Amino acid sequence: MSLKVMYNGSVVDANEAVIPVYDHGFLYGMGLFETFRTYNGKPYLLDMHMERLKNGCRALFIDCRLTAATVREWIAEIMKANQLEDAYIRLTVTAGKAELGLPAADYDSPNVLIITKPLPALPEAAYVEGRELWLLQTRRNTPETDIRLKSLHYMNNIVAKRELAALGAAPGAEGLMLTREGLLAEGIVSNLFFLRGGVVCTPHIDTGILPGITREKVLELAAALGYRTEEGFYRWDDLLEAEEVWITSSIQEVMPISRLVDQQGDKVIVGEGYAGEAATRLIAAYRKTTNE
Repeated sequence: MSLKVMYNGSVVDANEAVIPVYDHGFLYGMGLFETFRTYNGKPYLLDMHMERLKNGCRALFIDCRLTAATVREWIAEIMKANQLEDAYIRLTVTAGKAELGLPAADYDSPNVLIITKPLPALPEAAYVEGRELWLLQTRRNTPETDIRLKSLHYMNNIVAKRELAALGAAPGAEGLMLTREGLLAEGIVSNLFFLRGGVVCTPHIDTGILPGITREKVLELAAALGYRTEEGFYRWDDLLEAEEVWITSSIQEVMPISRLVDQQGDKVIVGEGYAGEAATRLIAAYRKTTNE
């Protein structure tokens, strides 16, 4: 069976879903995407993803009138076409076709694409044993707008991923980017958290990080569990002193970090070397919400 995608509301063969060469998403990177997953066939936190997508479209002058209800219908249809009960979902909105050159008018004919694939295998042991977080030399670039958009400009993340691979990191390891000022920013595909003095800390949005949907949900859950939360400006030394460290993403959920690795390859064990109490509680609380 050939892979199917949803392209502007129609299920088509992936090879037939062609973006025009004059699409400004292709020419200038004017476009956005959301990555999330389904649980029991239903997209999780879709309303939050759609709100971020719509805010981003407004910032890029893309007239996107896509609704969460429509996206839910399309996801169910494309998952059925690809015979998937649950899936990794990428929803992309490109600016659409326009004249060559930098436009003054809004984009009124965006293209919408939904791609699915099977969920990656994430061994349950990783949520107990934790994974490595490597400090990278690649710096997090500054966002094009006041708040980072999940835009088609993804070169920075790809360069960071290449660096992590060249370092010989263990499978499943994540890379950590700092800002130009040396502040903790975010992972290649994740947001960063750590526990210090019983306070759940995460880098502030003003560092230029993506305002992650899972990040937002975990802050909410941490507060509900009785933890004080703090969004601030931190450095690598703050992470080395942390009682616990974890990362978040829509696919990995809440992933504990048990080892920190610096640019010389020196490793520091976090806490007891496995998932701590806060991360364990958050994993359970997060997964509970996926079944509600």
